[in-house]
Amino acid sequence: MRFILHTYGCQMNVRDSEAVTALLEAAGHTPVQREDDADLVVVNSCSVRAKAEDKALGKLGLLCATKRDRPDRLVGLMGCMAQRLGADIFARVPGLDFAVGTRRAGAIPRLVARALAGETGLLETADPDEIPDVVDAHTDSGHSAFVTILLGCNRRCAYCIVPDVRGSEYSRPAREILAEINALVRNGVREVTLLGQSVMNFGRTNLVWDASDAPSPGGFTEPFSRLLEAVAAVPGLTRLRFTSGHPSGVTGQLVRACSVLPAVCHHLHLPVQSGSDRVLARMRRGYSRTDYLNAVRRLRAAMPDFALTTDVIVGFPGETADDFEATRALMNEADFDNAFIFKYSPRPGTPAAAWEDDVPETEKMRRNQVLLEDQDLRGAAANSRLVGTVQDVLVEGPSLRNVARWSGRSPGNKIVIFEPHPGLVPGTLARVRITRAAPQTLYGDVVPC
Repeated sequence: MRFILHTYGCQMNVRDSEAVTALLEAAGHTPVQREDDADLVVVNSCSVRAKAEDKALGKLGLLCATKRDRPDRLVGLMGCMAQRLGADIFARVPGLDFAVGTRRAGAIPRLVARALAGETGLLETADPDEIPDVVDAHTDSGHSAFVTILLGCNRRCAYCIVPDVRGSEYSRPAREILAEINALVRNGVREVTLLGQSVMNFGRTNLVWDASDAPSPGGFTEPFSRLLEAVAAVPGLTRLRFTSGHPSGVTGQLVRACSVLPAVCHHLHLPVQSGSDRVLARMRRGYSRTDYLNAVRRLRAAMPDFALTTDVIVGFPGETADDFEATRALMNEADFDNAFIFKYSPRPGTPAAAWEDDVPETEKMRRNQVLLEDQDLRGAAANSRLVGTVQDVLVEGPSLRNVARWSGRSPGNKIVIFEPHPGLVPGTLARVRITRAAPQTLYGDVVPC
């Protein structure tokens, strides 16, 4: 069958979709770029916010409606919404052929075969404590790759549905991760991003290193820092990133690993969610404003060029004007390079869903816009400080907005636009002198070797 996947949500979902694409190709199916050309359409869903679920439900409804004219078309759902709703999804979306939860992505080729044989209403979800169906298949799709090292989450923040839909934390064995990364590098990958909901929790809940594994040359004893060291040593790997972080994971060993391992990029996505101690406590985030800022200081004291991005929720139940101003102040003090701002929306089954959603929607929108405008100013200032510097840019290829120019990313994960240069191909490093800056983008000229 010809197939296409539509992906909503986080990088974990992007990685899951890539794995399913590789599995479907291995089963003899053919990926296509246009939905109209597809006989099989799979929607990979997100449940973190109500808006994300609404988008996926709307898309599924439209797809299933096309089956009136294309009765042989198959429509499937995977991801967090399938896990959350279970069998109820078939009542919500008449005509849906199959649904697969977050820990069973590897089942999709088998369910497609059953659907082609005439079965309907096929569902596979997982118990939250079972070992996940880890899929290490990759497509041959470029020079950067995501590698999942930690699945699930044990933090139980008051607003967050992730532990319910992605299950308990499970860390993959280090040896398995290293084998996957070595294979990727042999196939041309030069940059790897290690993924986990709280990625620095790697190895805290189950054994990931055993006695037969070589000891850490740098004396790292914490499982995650030891993994960074081992991955950074993979021959041919140019860059190593990881996401998402938690302030409790910014330990002395983590800071040392980032500062002494050349492959590790000086960039981290470190969600803060609020700058108010009162709101952070209600959110059950497990740190204070001071804890968070101390983590920022530790990183930048060791690496002054360290780039930080974050997530912030506005309008959490009980958030006052003073709480909001505390968030604005923290964001200015942390001097984030970028920030993703979200309006609070209650998620079913979470503790916060039982609380009064007492911040009016108009006020949520106002606070959201204020933080976006603040961040534009911070982003412009941060990028302007890079004008005149030379950045090592991992070349991605022609820019999406102007194919006559090329783009890549700096170690700080900033988009850099430059004129193509003889000898540069995707996957290579270019030294680019920055000549101009915008809030989200840098522009420059290649420095000849």
